[in-house]
Amino acid sequence: MVRLYADENFELPVVEKLREKGYDILTVQEAGNANQGIPDEEVLEFAIAENRAVITLNYNDFKNLHRRDCNHRGIVICTSTRRKDDRDNFAERIDLALRDKDSLAGELIRVNLPSK
Repeated sequence: MVRLYADENFELPVVEKLREKGYDILTVQEAGNANQGIPDEEVLEFAIAENRAVITLNYNDFKNLHRRDCNHRGIVICTSTRRKDDRDNFAERIDLALRDKDSLAGELIRVNLPSK
């Protein structure tokens, strides 16, 4: 199972749901990097150093980082859900996209919630 690094904007309730499914996720807050305005490039560098894929809601910036250099441990870009009742579905869709992967090295994966 891939190791993940949740950036500052990623939803903590979804992190908890993914942990219940067995994912090893380090959050920006747990790493002591919260509320510091750390540039996305440095978030990705930290994840690489920790051998983790970044999981984020920040589509444009991380998509551009991937296009510039795909030498990373993976980037998982997700759509946001602020609705509490969608969090289980959100975690399930992320799990479905990642569960059979041992590595995301060099990959950009997009996980979207379906339209209602």
